[in-house]
Amino acid sequence: MIFTRKTVKLLNYRLKSLDFARLSVHRCLQSSAAGDVPSVEVNFSNGRNMTISSGKLARFANGTAVCQMGDTAVMVTAVAKAKPTPGQNFMPLVVDYRLKNAASGRIPMNFMRRELGPSEKEILSARLIDRSLRPLFNKDYRTETQLVCNMLAMDAVHSPDILAINAASMALSLSDIPWNGPIGAVRVGLCDGEVLINPTRRELQSSQLDLVVSATKQNLVVMLEGKGNVVLMQDLLKAIKQGTREAQFIIQEIERLQKAYGRQKREVDFPNKVDTELQEAVRSMCEMRLREIFQDANHDKISRDNAVNEVRSHVIDKVWSSYPDTEPSVIGEEFNQTCRSIFRELIFERNYRCDGRDYDTLRNISCQVDMYKPLHGSALFQRGQTQVFCTVSLDSPESAMKLDSLAALDSGGLKAKNFMLHYEFPPYATGEVGRIGPLGRRELGHGALAERSLLPTLPHDYPFTVRLTSEVLESNGSSSMASVCGGSLALMDAGVPVSAPAAGVAIGLVTKYENNDTKHLQDYRILTDILGIEDYMGDMDMKVAGTRKGFTAIQADLKVPGIPLKVVMESLQKATDAKSKILDIMAEAIREPRKYPKDSWPVSETLNVEPHQRSKLIGPSGMHLKRIYLETGATLTAADECNFTVFAPSQAAMDEAKELIEGYMVKERIPDLEFGGIYTAKVTELRDTGVMVILYPSMPPALLHNSQLDQRKIGHPSALGLEVGQDIQVKYFGRDPVSGFMRLSRKVLQGPALGIPRSFNKAAGENGT
Repeated sequence: MIFTRKTVKLLNYRLKSLDFARLSVHRCLQSSAAGDVPSVEVNFSNGRNMTISSGKLARFANGTAVCQMGDTAVMVTAVAKAKPTPGQNFMPLVVDYRLKNAASGRIPMNFMRRELGPSEKEILSARLIDRSLRPLFNKDYRTETQLVCNMLAMDAVHSPDILAINAASMALSLSDIPWNGPIGAVRVGLCDGEVLINPTRRELQSSQLDLVVSATKQNLVVMLEGKGNVVLMQDLLKAIKQGTREAQFIIQEIERLQKAYGRQKREVDFPNKVDTELQEAVRSMCEMRLREIFQDANHDKISRDNAVNEVRSHVIDKVWSSYPDTEPSVIGEEFNQTCRSIFRELIFERNYRCDGRDYDTLRNISCQVDMYKPLHGSALFQRGQTQVFCTVSLDSPESAMKLDSLAALDSGGLKAKNFMLHYEFPPYATGEVGRIGPLGRRELGHGALAERSLLPTLPHDYPFTVRLTSEVLESNGSSSMASVCGGSLALMDAGVPVSAPAAGVAIGLVTKYENNDTKHLQDYRILTDILGIEDYMGDMDMKVAGTRKGFTAIQADLKVPGIPLKVVMESLQKATDAKSKILDIMAEAIREPRKYPKDSWPVSETLNVEPHQRSKLIGPSGMHLKRIYLETGATLTAADECNFTVFAPSQAAMDEAKELIEGYMVKERIPDLEFGGIYTAKVTELRDTGVMVILYPSMPPALLHNSQLDQRKIGHPSALGLEVGQDIQVKYFGRDPVSGFMRLSRKVLQGPALGIPRSFNKAAGENGT
């Protein structure tokens, strides 16, 4: 048989593939048979422990780890492609995090009874993991990488998001994926001034602070995210320090496993190094013009971007004409690096920034409330070129967002949310054309941060559901913190009794360091109230929100592999000073919640209804309640056996609803009936269960049960010869205390009566009045 060269190559390729598959399976079986499963136990200072293991599950992944605390276990797999995607100019990291119903012994309650797309909570947790890991990847790493967080088991005690961060850290550390970890993450609580490490769900419910701290070795902070019930600054600083120290225990154990079981890291495929001559050509052609642009305080966002883009186009054209063998994209990337370098150099060289401010000065702020009369509350907040329009809508408690069982479990047992903040970022906010559709991860993250910032200021017993919308009309940095300021103004304009106004500010950072050593920074500058370009060119975006008394939310994202605690403390102090200045400006628009009501405000009242009057109010099949809602917009909800909550969209609607209610609840003159008295009753209807009788003309018919008609047991009233319109003698024993129905008896008049007949409770519950 004769084989062509092409056939021989194909056979060799298939044989190599089969050998590789056999070798992989053999290694997996050998590892499983040996029972060699790398595992460590991390012991925290409060006596709690966490177990991290690898090598038993999902062995085809580049790296796998299982992290367990209590009965909650999370498996994270790390897989990267063999080669980077050509033309990729960013680090394509994807984190998939899902809370599976099966992991907690539940069945999804959707129509398909399957796990569907990610929820808002899952998206936020995935962002939390991403922001903790991304800073430690090499800036030149361009290989597509995916982390999948698989919930193996969930209890009602420990949160799985912290376990997922630590499992991802170990999976990347043991894999061959180039990553400069490991990191450790802990959740920090605060109860009665005592710091709690990895608190349980029950402890979190009574904790003043819920803070996630991700850190790397040498006590360098990588990521912060948390919410607090107006936490004092000294308590927040103590929590961050303690959380950073506790994270070192996790890092030490992962490093120990990495040395023993870690795989050889791949070499980072660096992009083709640009010729030094080309670099000098790009810098010489653009440096003077860029310095002029970045020092001109008259530029705004649009004019500055246009000026830089004009320089970019000119440089690419001129350099490409001199170096025709070089791709224009390479020249453009070199221009971007030069532009970033010049921008950062100017911050260190001068005592003011590109818009003319010094490091601590806020942009110009203006506030306006009560924008439109139909709105319950509204505010327009402008800070520089960031403009946010906020509105407040108040509705009945039934409008609260109901959470499914799994979401309620992960949120600490909360079954419904009566405060929602919805953040919108349309494309025109940055002068762009784009698709308006479902919210992206960025919008969900910014909205959740602003909601956490304002929630502690709202009362717990507020009788309305509050929906706050924040629409970004212009954006040039820190739109989420502008949403906090505008949202607080709108809440006060709507008369919501907030405990105190809240404000937020973004703090930036520009650093100098060598050899990836951010522990010993050569120099750094902390920037207050950063612009969009300072966020893009800088190293940190720390968003801090709170009242004058303390903090309500914090979120710190870094682009460098960690910063010292000293820099974190200085940044928080600058945020505190800026927050106080912003609150002073906001107070000029409105100082406290509005006291006098607006015509557009909804109203809520409690209506007391006697048990025997409930049927009159509700009507047949709820007809009266439906009519009240359709004609007035008011809704009635049963609070308990004797009270209804009446919600109306306005006072006029409430007055109209009251008129209808009074019509249904007309109290006619009722004669005083004496307990034990004997009265003449008229039969109005014969039923299988008894006869309907009235004691006076305006009385609604009451049921005289078969068991109370005669001393003998009867199956139908006709057996006694009773007819409609006939008068009979009955004895009155008052009303049932639960149902309010009359208790009548005829048989006690036919023989000796020894008190109220025992069968009254049964008879009163069958169609009586």
